[in-house]
Amino acid sequence: MSEKPDELKKLTAIATDMGLSVDLRTKAIELLGNIGSHEALLALLSLAANEKLNVSERDLALKKSRGIIKAGR
Repeated sequence: MSEKPDELKKLTAIATDMGLSVDLRTKAIELLGNIGSHEALLALLSLAANEKLNVSERDLALKKSRGIIKAGR
């Protein structure tokens, strides 16, 4: 189970690394949504609140958060 927190940390770091392309950051957000755990939900909500990200990335993080909530995970 220690792999999940490491994976979440890495994906969150990629999603917030402004030196990377928008495509890579977006893919990291999508992968966080696919994990679907409570910890992934918290990470996505943190990304949605991050004012350094552009609006579309923040909106995607919210969309993925809603998907996790609706799935009831």
